[in-house]
Amino acid sequence: MAIIMALFTRHVLISLFSGIVVGVIILSDFSVGGSLQTSIDLFYGLLIQSWILKTLAFVLMVGSVMALISDSGGINGFIHFVQERHKLVRSPRAALLVAYLIGWIIFIESSITILIAGAVSRPLTDSYGVSRAKLAYVCDSTSAPVSSLIVLNGWGALLLGLIASQIESGMLEGESIELLLKAIPYNFYAIIALIVTFTTIWFGIDVGPMRHAEVVASDDETQVSGKAGHMLWPIFVMVVSVFGVLFITGEGNILQGSGSSAIFYALIITLLFALIYYRSTDGMSTIQWLKSSLFGAKSMIGIIFIMILAFAIGDVTKSLGTGIYLASFASDMLPAGILAAVIFLLASIMAFSTGTSWGTFSLMIPIAIPLAVVLGVDAALVIGAVISGGVFGDHCSPISDTTIISSMAAKCDHIEHVKTQLPYALTAGTIALVLFIVVGMAGAS
Repeated sequence: MAIIMALFTRHVLISLFSGIVVGVIILSDFSVGGSLQTSIDLFYGLLIQSWILKTLAFVLMVGSVMALISDSGGINGFIHFVQERHKLVRSPRAALLVAYLIGWIIFIESSITILIAGAVSRPLTDSYGVSRAKLAYVCDSTSAPVSSLIVLNGWGALLLGLIASQIESGMLEGESIELLLKAIPYNFYAIIALIVTFTTIWFGIDVGPMRHAEVVASDDETQVSGKAGHMLWPIFVMVVSVFGVLFITGEGNILQGSGSSAIFYALIITLLFALIYYRSTDGMSTIQWLKSSLFGAKSMIGIIFIMILAFAIGDVTKSLGTGIYLASFASDMLPAGILAAVIFLLASIMAFSTGTSWGTFSLMIPIAIPLAVVLGVDAALVIGAVISGGVFGDHCSPISDTTIISSMAAKCDHIEHVKTQLPYALTAGTIALVLFIVVGMAGAS
């Protein structure tokens, strides 16, 4: 039901909720009163677990940090800082590399990465005759892949939570952060997409519709000045704090540290640092800090609902034995060696149809992990396949939020962006599919 609703409504909340309702009704033996009681028990059971509360708090605090670095002038300051170095950019390649490097540096959240890269690079690419469609492609093809590889962000919080729910259910053993880190090398699409994007920039490769993309004259936009440190220092403190807490909670072993505690306390440290730092540099007052923090947290409420429903459907499918049933059903027909490739394709189709990689993760991981466990496939490989498929399908989808934001950031026609990006995304996706087949077959042999 969740998958069918996702395909037809393209609305993650409705899809997840529909799946939960059907699952609860089945668990309650089609009793109305029993269904209501089961629903209450389900959500109450989720919201009293400390790791879930920490994960949800992390997402809210990420929103606060994003609002703070914007309202303090940090984003504008960074843009001004880069544009002052315009004399270092002397070619179309260098202009696009600015956008590419920003995609790596600002990994805190894919949307803000795209907006910053577009705002900073657009005057540069315009001045060197680079089409805005190509800029949109570079912004789009660095933001999500980097965010899915450097998971010290909301992406990591969601994935850690989804993996942790499988551990809590007894389906997996180990620490969620350890499993996520093991899955990163198997995120083949993100890795290949970044390589393809860099190669395209470096050698000036234009294929398909990109050859005919419109070049727009520079509009000579100016950016409001600010302090780049108001963005860079909080991000630096957050990254260092995550590793610091992982080291402490793991008693010297980062991989053994508590992922939920690390991201939770790192964001608290970052918010407090921002308050002290902004006040000392006249970036904003305490009242302004509080208002921006609350506004930023409020902007993440939608994601909070998605995560709660994602955790809930994970519990429902566990109670129903969905993953185990599918595994036993597929074990006679689906060779273990191609499971990762099949999961990659299914996740790609779902992300393309719904326009959301996060929703795809939420729907696919509770099914993919039990399949991997029962069929004896490395769980990290399957997790990597889900992440890769989610990002790939999202890149190809015209209704994806990141695709739309990329068009907006580069001031490019949206349909032109979708058409010009598709050949590059399909190239990376095909290579990723081959890798999943090869690695999967090698692991099964």
